[in-house]
Amino acid sequence: MIRIAALYRFARFDDPGAVREHLEAVAQAAGIRGTLLIAGEGVNGTIAGGPDAIDAVLAAIRALPGCTDLKPKFAEADAMPFHRLKVRLKAEIVTMGVPDIDPLDDVGTYVAPADWNALVDDPDTVVIDTRNAYEVAVGSFAGAVDPSTGSFRDFPAWVEAHRDDLTGKRVAMFCTGGIRCEKATAYLKREGVGDVFHLDGGILRYLEEVPAADSRWQGECFVFDERVAVGHGLTPGTHGLCRGCRMPVSEADRASRLYEEGVACPRCHETRTDEQRAGYAERHRQVELAATRGEAHVGADFPNLPN
Repeated sequence: MIRIAALYRFARFDDPGAVREHLEAVAQAAGIRGTLLIAGEGVNGTIAGGPDAIDAVLAAIRALPGCTDLKPKFAEADAMPFHRLKVRLKAEIVTMGVPDIDPLDDVGTYVAPADWNALVDDPDTVVIDTRNAYEVAVGSFAGAVDPSTGSFRDFPAWVEAHRDDLTGKRVAMFCTGGIRCEKATAYLKREGVGDVFHLDGGILRYLEEVPAADSRWQGECFVFDERVAVGHGLTPGTHGLCRGCRMPVSEADRASRLYEEGVACPRCHETRTDEQRAGYAERHRQVELAATRGEAHVGADFPNLPN
């Protein structure tokens, strides 16, 4: 059984390059696969491996300054959901592109999953999904505002355009694992929106802890690994991944005449040339050949963590 750990921690690293080298060495020695992003503001990532290997990497992260209270979210898979290890140095562990936003200085109020329903059921609460539009299309909380952003960098512009709708309101925000909504609350508070809340542990913790019968969640939650999407109890969802545009595809998408496994989906079919589709088809053929040999083909690797 493979253990998957989704994690992030805002912390202050004086030498993020040294942190990157250290964590890469630990992860490589443990045989871990997945992605870790390191910046001066902390660490973010999703990794997979055997339980002992995951424990070794988590111990190394918790030993870093400000990371003792790291609280990863765990899931299990029958097969390795990543094809390789990537440990990268970034300017931000989740890219908003706004200088001097530091959740360690000021952040919204954390709301436990058990208390989330009462908050979002209140008609005076504005509930905002801080994820990208393609993630929201897979599933979201009932009644949540969708900013329709292409990336997290677009969120500050959306806030500016809707400032009058947020001023003086109670705002509750959420994202996959908590990192984007945590940074978003810090941004809103700097912008003068004081009554701000965010879902502690994100959608993943909510789906893990809140029974389906009591849930306000609709659909599935897109995740950045080969599971593609999960449902309540973090069980595997029904969505797949288009290898042409790297976007999630539903069962309806796969039934379309414009869907071709490993090549294109209804979203991207008309935007790809014949040459591109032929290249994708050959890549898919190589992936399948590698699978018959019991090997992983890196050309099939999953997209990066959210940006």
